[in-house]
Amino acid sequence: MLHRILMVKAWCFCRFEEGPEQFCLDVAQNPKDTEESVWCFLCEGQFCGEDEPRKKFLELSLSKLPPLVLQEFDNHDMPALKAEIENMKQKLSAIEYEKKNMHKTLIQSLILVQILIVMKFYRFIVLLIVTLGGCVSSGEAEKRALGDQPLSKIAIHKAVVALHSSAYVKASPSVLGSRGENTEWMTVQFSSPNPSNDDWIGVFSPANFSAATCSPENTRVNPPFLCTSPIKYQFANYSSPDYKRSGFGKLKLQLINQRGDFSFALFSGGLTNPKLIAVSNSVTFQNPNAPVYPRLAQGKAWNEMTVTWTSGYGINEAEPFVEWGRQGGEKMHTPAGTLTFSRKSMCGAPARTVGWRDPGFIHTSFLKELWPNSVYSYKLGHKLFNGTFVWSQEYKFRASPYPGQDSVQRVVIFGDMGKAEADGSNEYNNYQPGSLNTTREIIRDLNNTDIAFHIGDICYANGYLSQWDQFTSQVEPITSVVPYMVASGNHERDWPRTGSFYGNTDSGGECGVPAETMYYVPADNRAKYWYSTDYGMFKFCIADTEHDWREGTQQYKFIEQCFASADRQKQPWLIFLAHRVLGYSSGSWYAEQGSFEEPMGRESLQKLWQKYKVDIAVYGHVHNYERTCPVYENICTTNEKSHYQGPLNGTIHVVAGGGGAGLAKFTTLKTKWSLFQDYDFGFLKLTAFDHSNLLFEYKKSSDGNVYDSFTISRDYRDILACTVDSCPSMTVAS
Repeated sequence: MLHRILMVKAWCFCRFEEGPEQFCLDVAQNPKDTEESVWCFLCEGQFCGEDEPRKKFLELSLSKLPPLVLQEFDNHDMPALKAEIENMKQKLSAIEYEKKNMHKTLIQSLILVQILIVMKFYRFIVLLIVTLGGCVSSGEAEKRALGDQPLSKIAIHKAVVALHSSAYVKASPSVLGSRGENTEWMTVQFSSPNPSNDDWIGVFSPANFSAATCSPENTRVNPPFLCTSPIKYQFANYSSPDYKRSGFGKLKLQLINQRGDFSFALFSGGLTNPKLIAVSNSVTFQNPNAPVYPRLAQGKAWNEMTVTWTSGYGINEAEPFVEWGRQGGEKMHTPAGTLTFSRKSMCGAPARTVGWRDPGFIHTSFLKELWPNSVYSYKLGHKLFNGTFVWSQEYKFRASPYPGQDSVQRVVIFGDMGKAEADGSNEYNNYQPGSLNTTREIIRDLNNTDIAFHIGDICYANGYLSQWDQFTSQVEPITSVVPYMVASGNHERDWPRTGSFYGNTDSGGECGVPAETMYYVPADNRAKYWYSTDYGMFKFCIADTEHDWREGTQQYKFIEQCFASADRQKQPWLIFLAHRVLGYSSGSWYAEQGSFEEPMGRESLQKLWQKYKVDIAVYGHVHNYERTCPVYENICTTNEKSHYQGPLNGTIHVVAGGGGAGLAKFTTLKTKWSLFQDYDFGFLKLTAFDHSNLLFEYKKSSDGNVYDSFTISRDYRDILACTVDSCPSMTVAS
């Protein structure tokens, strides 16, 4: 009985100086060895070049491939091999077709397929590892599922000014926030002499949005008439079905305080050929510079809370601070640091072009030496140089428990939420359909929540910077009350040649700058968004999947140090969080690649999860919900599904990417490790009752009810007990 090992390698030579086509043509015509010919065949269809060289190469590779590869197999393996080759050809054809609608920026990829057939004890083990560094990434697959950022559908750079004397737009009231509100509803009335169902209203801020107000990106190119995207838009007939006949329409729109005035413009020609025919009067908040949208976060010490907020006051205009203290106690003032960023901080379009909007000033204050579980009140303040003060409303928060403190502690976790418009604006219509529901249900249960984690793909601004204000406003009822900890996702960070692990364009040119400025995390370097935080009986280790996490990297060292630093007697619940799925997922894209994970995801990390007995690992990125059994190396370590007692002997992996963005389908393939799947929007809640009992719940965003749950009950000795591959060295000597 033969024991055969087959190894097939495939490369996409997207960065060879001579070009990928020429390289593979040379190899196909003059093969040096079997491996190089196989590499080129499997990579065919994913090249960056023109169609003709690709077709020519396909003919050459097919003529060379069969005798070179088939001699590696026994005869009884040939049918399976031929079927696999045909399957690969079909996949590559589909990929090539889809590439016409994808970004042209591709990076070098490696596909490594290893089939190891072991016939000892009649047991077969199949190991499949697929590594894709960029020819087609999970980020690109996600983008195809989501569609384009809605504001990107507006060809604002092609807009022309065609003002019509008979058209008008009127907005009222003209002053908002007279009682200190930062969110207000207002009315827009408009008329066109030539109405069409393609007409739309754009909301612009600042109110003067002509190209004359923008700095040119290239002084040698004539600027467009308009150089900035609206912050949102709505079709003219949205609430006026008779608009096309009558020419008259009205919209109810919600505005938030964004450090500037607003105007409303009526366009004809649809989104692809916009013609500006009328502009409204300006609308402003009473104090557009007011401090708004506080965001709490854990500091580097367990008894430290940070408060971050946005205002229109620079350090040359006012001194930012937080007035705070225990309820009923003496108040103190703690100064805040101030950050901002410019258009030149952006890495590409649209963030650097039509999506740019001044972010204002971001202030962060550190409230230290807090008493465990004590309630504090706080207000955001700015002392103007004329001696007057500008205040926010008053907020409250509860300080974190002491590490190891035995009290009920409740954690909410979700990913990929994004934002949505309460007024139904098309700005995110059908793009983040579950976002408002998730936000609403978390707010409804906020009295029973102590800390929240948003693990990447925060608001999907994708280079349209006005959306960050919109998002911080949407989640303010949460972030002003409990620590709101974020992780970096591909839609915050990824941009070619900027140090991100993936060379995709998912951030829309932001390359991490807005996220790293808007939200504080206790990282040593916010450009490297990995960090740890303690909350009572929980130890959280948060990875940054947009930077390399593999063994030998700086991040890998951090992850191991974070796991090793957990005092499991005090912090029995060790939780790993990351955006991309570094563990297990039945998402259709991952299954098509044969990896059931982010390629290279668990290759290095699973030994750390096992060694340090990580209880639960949670990911976003894939927009659905899935829970595994306690698993190690693809094998469930127990048959129990919902009531775990004693040692887990593995880690439970959870995908919680259904926070609000468009849902992702599951594969039809069945795996033994997947216990529960839900194609819907939702979020997680962990409740630690004490050092021995934990409740896990998955809640749907539609109603807040629990649809999946499990419990863990164990003693400290169960954590100490060694399991497979996690037993320390020991001696029998006495």
